[in-house]
Amino acid sequence: MFILSAEVTFAAAHFLAGHAGPCEKIHGHNYRIRLTVVSHGLDSLGMAMDFADLKRLLRDITSPFDHRSLNEVPPFDRINPTAEHLARHLHGEARRRLPPPLAVRRVEVFETPTTCASYETGPETDEEADA
Repeated sequence: MFILSAEVTFAAAHFLAGHAGPCEKIHGHNYRIRLTVVSHGLDSLGMAMDFADLKRLLRDITSPFDHRSLNEVPPFDRINPTAEHLARHLHGEARRRLPPPLAVRRVEVFETPTTCASYETGPETDEEADA
């Protein structure tokens, strides 16, 4: 199996309703998002996917959040914009847009350089990722 990853960054604000701490107040992060995809084969050039295409896909699914308050962007106008929820949402968006035979393996959402949440599926867990 071939495993590819790409990363993008964006800045956004959010607050966590009901959080019993400072995260209940609006604050910002410089998010770093890593998308990991898998393929069992290569194309005629010897690539599972062109990195430029992978990065473009990742930019497309994260662009609605750049320089925004996440609490105002669906689906986070209905659910808390935690790193966990963001990872699951981005996983689902990437899955819907990724051309076969590629599959999304993992999305990692870094809120800081040292903290992240991931949402992952593997070949044995091919459930739909919706948020």
